[in-house]
Amino acid sequence: MKAMAKEQILDRLKNVMDPEVACDIVTMGLVREVNIRDDGSVHIVYTLTSPMCPLGPQIEQDIRSELLSLGIDRVEIELTFDPPWREPEGLRAMMGLSI
Repeated sequence: MKAMAKEQILDRLKNVMDPEVACDIVTMGLVREVNIRDDGSVHIVYTLTSPMCPLGPQIEQDIRSELLSLGIDRVEIELTFDPPWREPEGLRAMMGLSI
């Protein structure tokens, strides 16, 4: 496996959409951390807009699929709600919603 850069991983994660909002998880600020370990494995820490999100398992599966398609052999995914999600500044305007 070739070495991955954090930017490459974040770029690939832009393909993972939150189906309820029709926006990618990077733009939404759901990806909290991307850690590339010395052994080439990748550890992702992410959150959801709500602990009650019924699409959480699908989003996690999509994260894993995108990273495996990059040639990453081992992907560890950690879900956290600490701190709770807050929408990034400008997200509502970018999505065409009133501010």
